[in-house]
Amino acid sequence: MRKVGITGQAGFVGSHLYNTLQLYKDEFELVPFERNYFENKEQLDAFVSQCDTIVHLAAMNRHPDANVIYETNVGLVQTLLDSLRRTGAKPHTIFSSSTQEERDNLYGKSKKEGRAFLATWSQDTGAPVTGMVIPNVFGPFGKPFYNSVVATFCTQVARGEEPEIHVDGDLKLIYVGELVQEIINVIRKRTSEPNYIVAHTAEAKVSEILALLKNFKTVYQDKGEIPVLANNFELNLFNTYRCYMDIANHFPVKFTQHVDPRGAFVEVIRLGMGGQVSFSTTVPGVTRGNHFHTRKIERFAVIKGKALIQLRRIGTQEVLNFELSGEEPAYVDMPIWYTHNIKNIGEEDLYTIFWINEKYNPDDPDTYFENV
Repeated sequence: MRKVGITGQAGFVGSHLYNTLQLYKDEFELVPFERNYFENKEQLDAFVSQCDTIVHLAAMNRHPDANVIYETNVGLVQTLLDSLRRTGAKPHTIFSSSTQEERDNLYGKSKKEGRAFLATWSQDTGAPVTGMVIPNVFGPFGKPFYNSVVATFCTQVARGEEPEIHVDGDLKLIYVGELVQEIINVIRKRTSEPNYIVAHTAEAKVSEILALLKNFKTVYQDKGEIPVLANNFELNLFNTYRCYMDIANHFPVKFTQHVDPRGAFVEVIRLGMGGQVSFSTTVPGVTRGNHFHTRKIERFAVIKGKALIQLRRIGTQEVLNFELSGEEPAYVDMPIWYTHNIKNIGEEDLYTIFWINEKYNPDDPDTYFENV
């Protein structure tokens, strides 16, 4: 069992890494970290002494004064190194740097110098260090106007605002889930590589990204249709966008019923892509689900009976509750990294239609059980 500590575990990449490592409980044990450890030598020393691997993600990305960014980031590395030297600990230390190293800015300079300091410590002690030079990262739950232009644009588009493009540059990107898997692979290898270049998995102009997000707003958020997703990048971008919507107030979405003397007709889902459609009945008082997905798109459509659908983002406590009735057929879509369930709260059988964007694969189900 490898003990892994993550500085910055509450941040954008850190929280994704922390939550993903929890899915490998037979392989990794997480050593909790809090930001105030950097201000307390005893707590920081206790932390580093427990770790077989430290993933150093704590850093400042934005500040009105660039000198503050530089001093903060270099200072965090120096504080970590001071603790490692005091304790004599030699964990495999993984440092997250950035492709901005080569740019003429103090953020990039702070990252390059931090990686160099750790490389020197590795040479002096023989402890393994991996300095990961990472392209632009995007994904769910990043802070707008801080972590990435994707987070900013997703927030603005979802709110109906018009983002501004200041420089229509060409971005080399990696999805946070892909980066997390890259970090996990590095943890497993435990090899020293001070200059580890992380390859980007997608490339797009800023204007192209914005056009895709606006299409998601029109097709999905406004019309309820699942858009055409031409490749893995567009799937990851769509799943990212969905997590920036006001989920609590967007769902449930009522269907349009077409009624005539024969009865009623409801279109459950309109697709730009394939997948799998299922149907279930649930007896009164029974709950289905209590699991989450990290990549799948899923829709629950209640067509008869009364249901309570609950969602909770992994790592948080707030539960979103949606009551649906077959008298007014409606649906709720499940965002990634939200554990969810559906319970029959009526007195008759509950009829539900489920759609998911990929066929079920028992060897790769992307289904992780956790009670809401």
